[in-house]
Amino acid sequence: MYDVVGKRNLWFAISAVLTIPGLIFIFLGGLRPSIDFTGGTEWEVRYADQPSAAEMTATLAELGYPDALVTDLGDGFLRIRTEPIDLVPAETAAPAPSASASGSAAASPSAAASGSLDPSASVEARPSASASASVEPSASASASALPSASASVSVSPSAEPTPPPLAEGTEFAELEDELERRFGAGDPRSVRTVGPIIGAELIRTSAILIGVGELFILAYLWMRFGFRFGTAAIVALLHDVILVVGTFAILGYVFNVEFDALFVTALLTIIGFSVHDTIVVFDRIRENRVRHAGESFGAIVNHSILQTAGRSIITSLTVVVTLGALVLLGPPTVRTFTLALLLGVVSGTYSSIFNASQILVAWEDWDARRKARQGRAGTARSGAR
Repeated sequence: MYDVVGKRNLWFAISAVLTIPGLIFIFLGGLRPSIDFTGGTEWEVRYADQPSAAEMTATLAELGYPDALVTDLGDGFLRIRTEPIDLVPAETAAPAPSASASGSAAASPSAAASGSLDPSASVEARPSASASASVEPSASASASALPSASASVSVSPSAEPTPPPLAEGTEFAELEDELERRFGAGDPRSVRTVGPIIGAELIRTSAILIGVGELFILAYLWMRFGFRFGTAAIVALLHDVILVVGTFAILGYVFNVEFDALFVTALLTIIGFSVHDTIVVFDRIRENRVRHAGESFGAIVNHSILQTAGRSIITSLTVVVTLGALVLLGPPTVRTFTLALLLGVVSGTYSSIFNASQILVAWEDWDARRKARQGRAGTARSGAR
């Protein structure tokens, strides 16, 4: 029978090798949060001349964005991230309609008004069951509109105002025009802006979610298995979280890999998976303490690990194959999420077998030695009397 427990110092050393470098890079500031947490504007675009990330970074610095971060996504696409940039033009105030009307029409779902409007003006429809809509069909109502931009617009009470496009006159539009002038026509894939207040709120919410989740898990394990089992499970859980976060700190420091809001979801999923796998081993240990009464605690834990390891590894392998395919072949938008899950599943399986259970044995041995020392000290004091 393979002695897993007897090699626990080796397993602890492997865990140290896997986690300590990540901790170092965490303290070095290797974690690169995305704009979900920090706020800013991020867009993915491909230009006709396909500039490199270094060329784009130099150009943006020349245009007044020295802190821009540019990442090459492959296929000619670049991810550009800067401080927040206005994507929507400021709304222009429209002149109030005249109170006097030469004609009126009852507001009904089939009612429509036709007028000459500036396309940049915003249109708002507020239906009312008893109100009547007044329309000024005089030529002066359309005279203020641009001569070349007159159009007939049909408005019904159920119509929603059309949001203005990412349009002319915004800082983002001017920047894109300049980049297209230098690198050719652009093919944007996504554009988004997140304010710093929203990012700070997401950080607080994420920390609360992870902290509350671990506290509830700790309370459940203490009630079901006792203080020692619960503490060992939480230590193994922290091992998994540190390994995943530390790996992303290394990737962020070396390759500028960022983590987004889905990363928090991945961490919460890893916490649940790791604890589930640990509970399977702990349940078998509790059963074997009754079946193998009289054996040492280390032997009981070794039996339990060997009885459950096969199922744990096979279950994890099915998940690893799926996540590995997503990491290699899936869309870039979920790659951070799937990579974090992949690392967490592998680490959770390892820690349940080689960390949580081994911590129990090491704690039991330490407690037995402490009690033996106290017994010898008590005997020596009695003999001295």
